[in-house]
Amino acid sequence: MIEKSGVVMVYSEGSNKGYLISELPENERPRERLLNYGCDALSNIELLAIILRTGPRGKSTLDLARELLNYFKGNLVELSTATPTTLSTIKGIGKAKSAELKATFALASRMAKQIAVDKQKIGDPKEAADFFREFFRGKKQEELRVLLLNTKNIIIHEELVTRGLLDRSPIHAREIFRTAIQHSAAKIILAHNHPSGDPSPSKQDISITKALIQAGKIIGIEVVDHVIIGLKTTNRDCDYFSLCENGMMD
Repeated sequence: MIEKSGVVMVYSEGSNKGYLISELPENERPRERLLNYGCDALSNIELLAIILRTGPRGKSTLDLARELLNYFKGNLVELSTATPTTLSTIKGIGKAKSAELKATFALASRMAKQIAVDKQKIGDPKEAADFFREFFRGKKQEELRVLLLNTKNIIIHEELVTRGLLDRSPIHAREIFRTAIQHSAAKIILAHNHPSGDPSPSKQDISITKALIQAGKIIGIEVVDHVIIGLKTTNRDCDYFSLCENGMMD
């Protein structure tokens, strides 16, 4: 056991040995410790053990949680986007537990999106990227989304426009501006993801953006920016590219 800030830790990510929860003193069991000390006192393994509730015969819930996390190399994003089929390849994770895990991560994702919407105001490209990041997390296909703003840059509405390669710009324009008009938006911010991880815009990204800017001028709705979300790497500190920030909106 490990002592952390005065709280007894019964398990850690690096442990090689688990304990049957029934063998632990009641006040050291993950669920009881969560209730007594809060979520921050628990490791990822312990939190997963609470969700999983039981392990297979001869294996503790903590061991099952550790195996699950190790399977995804400790990457919670990969775990959260795994399919039920993939999850079920781990002994002890059946259909019921797969569904419970998917439901838990779906609620967490929806909460993060709601927090982003409740932020209300978008003041610069970084804030736009911060807003959209959760919408694109773990997505394997390109998605084009639009954020509708009023004259004071306060969020009115966010919507998915299309999924797949961005090769239907006339349809995009019709769908985007119909939504903007319906919600009486004064401005819009476009965003899409690059599943490859490189947020650099393609020639098509730039040409579609310029076409939408012109369409917006005719309608009277300003296209403020087009943000592309990718991934950070050791060679790339920033995971997004803003066409406005890089002078590509003219």
